[in-house]
Amino acid sequence: MNSTTQRDSRPYLLLLAAVVVLFDRLSKLWIDKNIPRGNFISVIPGVFRLSHVFNTGAAFSLFAESLSPALVRNALIAFSIVAIIVVMGMIWRMGRRVSASGIALGLILGGAIGNLYDRIRFSYVVDFLEVKIVHYHWPDFNLADSAIVIGACLLLLEIFRQQPDEA
Repeated sequence: MNSTTQRDSRPYLLLLAAVVVLFDRLSKLWIDKNIPRGNFISVIPGVFRLSHVFNTGAAFSLFAESLSPALVRNALIAFSIVAIIVVMGMIWRMGRRVSASGIALGLILGGAIGNLYDRIRFSYVVDFLEVKIVHYHWPDFNLADSAIVIGACLLLLEIFRQQPDEA
């Protein structure tokens, strides 16, 4: 391999996505076995606790109280599949070299697959991370959600980062 040839990072980005899916599944299995639905374990009193809730809606439980839960579920599954295909295409196109954008896409892909698995298998997503800061109570979320948000923030940082001038 000469100095101008770079190792293709796409397999590593897919491995990152697989690790996100693995940790997401393992964490949800742990929650399922150790915390009864609707209950919680306080980790930092008044700030952070592990809970066990089912989210049949989208992010922040949007559409969870819909009159047509099957329509919401199917729409969320379809949206997730489209998002996964788009992110896979972006990884394939720009993932040859390691970059913050590539890592962000790997995180987003893993998170999307993790939540899609839950929606297809159970018709809901297991959420278990509950945060309260002062008087603000953040909606419960999970590791897949965290990976998606971290990936999106990385992408935003990349967008607003000053790009080097190309000669």
